Amino acid sequence: MSSDTLTGVLFVVVVLITVAITFWASRQTKGAADFYAGGRGFTGFQNGMAISGDYMSAASFLGISGAIALSGYDGFLYSIGFLVAWLIALLLVAELLRNSGRYTMADQLAYRMKQRPVRTAAATSTVVVSIFYLLAQMVGAGALVALLLGAESEASKNITIILVGALMIFYVTVGGMKGTTWVQIVKAVLLMGGTILITVLVLAKFDFNLSDLLGAAADNSGQGEAFLQPGLKYGVSTTSKIDFLSLSLALVLGTAGLPHILIRFYTVPTAQTARKSVLWAIGLIGAFYLMTLALGFGAAALLSSDKYAEVAASGGNLASPLLAEAVGGGDGTTGGAVLLALISAVAFATILAVVAGLTLTSASSVAHDLYATVFKNGQASERDEIRVARIAAFVIGGIAILLAIPAKGLNIAFLVALAFAVAASANLPSLIYNLFWRRFNTRGAVWAIYGGLISCVGLVIFSPVVSGKGEDATGKNLSLLPTSIDISWFPLENPGIVSIPLGFFLGWLGTVTAKEPETEARYNELEVRSLTGAGAEQAVKH
Repeated sequence: MSSDTLTGVLFVVVVLITVAITFWASRQTKGAADFYAGGRGFTGFQNGMAISGDYMSAASFLGISGAIALSGYDGFLYSIGFLVAWLIALLLVAELLRNSGRYTMADQLAYRMKQRPVRTAAATSTVVVSIFYLLAQMVGAGALVALLLGAESEASKNITIILVGALMIFYVTVGGMKGTTWVQIVKAVLLMGGTILITVLVLAKFDFNLSDLLGAAADNSGQGEAFLQPGLKYGVSTTSKIDFLSLSLALVLGTAGLPHILIRFYTVPTAQTARKSVLWAIGLIGAFYLMTLALGFGAAALLSSDKYAEVAASGGNLASPLLAEAVGGGDGTTGGAVLLALISAVAFATILAVVAGLTLTSASSVAHDLYATVFKNGQASERDEIRVARIAAFVIGGIAILLAIPAKGLNIAFLVALAFAVAASANLPSLIYNLFWRRFNTRGAVWAIYGGLISCVGLVIFSPVVSGKGEDATGKNLSLLPTSIDISWFPLENPGIVSIPLGFFLGWLGTVTAKEPETEARYNELEVRSLTGAGAEQAVKH
């Protein structure tokens, strides 16, 4: 069996398994609680697996390993930021959100405020964050399938992105949260198993001596000792150092504001189970990010110069699959073909699971927050809500497909960092203020969400990400827009250092310039609910 045939078979097996799970889950989905929250019946371990499956996305498996392979120490900073972020989520958000919300992030925010403006703002932010994150996954899918099938044409990558979009729409519309959660659990098992296998094989090449691995990576990268020291990517200039600080803020604070992570806390029966699920997730995610050291530095150490150039040309996204091929025996060997196909199928399962979770989150927010509460004033039936959620999944999936096609040359870990910046700028300030500040009110919430969202997205539009970066040595455009267009007056690639403080400031300013005695009066009620969970299942209608 040729490597292409083997890859195709494994891809089909992965897709069929996930499709079977989705059909099974569709038979278990009876109402809105099942569609939005999986019936709140998952255990702490199951939800921890699903959270890690949702979180360890293509950005982690493909993007971070690629960033380490190309930038050494500075690439590993992504892993540290993504992991440390979970402490914020555990200590400040997870349990309190589970107790005081119902289906979406907006349920918690709108509990003591005016429903329509807050839910509209929260739903808008949810959709924007989800689309940024979706871009990263679909870009990864295009690069992956192009590598495996040898289809390097732009058309083949575009077709892959469209097919992944179609699959994610299917998962959400048919399986809801139950199907999505089980797909994520299966994906987490596959990802951890595949990563452990490659890590062991890489370390075995160096007799399990990490020092030898790092030394070989430094030598083979062409950067020498600089590869293992801070500053290769983020220490070149003052601007790059500030950019690193901005990136760190976004990564550490962004997780606690990611809508597709926040709604996972609603799928468990109690706050104690929510806390346990986060602890399980931290353990699994921590082990995985430690192994990205072996993946990234292993790619730098073991790949031939032409394969390493291929990794660089992909923005780092092909480091893990090509490393799997190398430790399996190399190009043209049976072992290399088997491992390349296996790891690529695992990465593909990773992409499918994450895009399903993201699409479900944004579609749920459109249906539950905008349609049911803003447009229907709380009078929509559960059947109508679910129908609108399914329609929203089609629309959001289509938007993500259209945006992913021009973005397919960017590193996906970097794209996810932008999603984190939006989440930390727009969602986190309003969540933290709402949980811990009695005076916080509707104007403060709306200003924090829109202010953080608009400033973050606006600064990205006028940053080197979109225009002005020029071309690399191969003539490849490094920005989204053609090289003839340059509107990049904002020098940083990640806007978090400006937009996150601005989100918090606008939340404070909006609050102190408005008086809402009824909002303050309901704080005691929210506090009791967030600490005890009393009444968390009840709909908010006032």
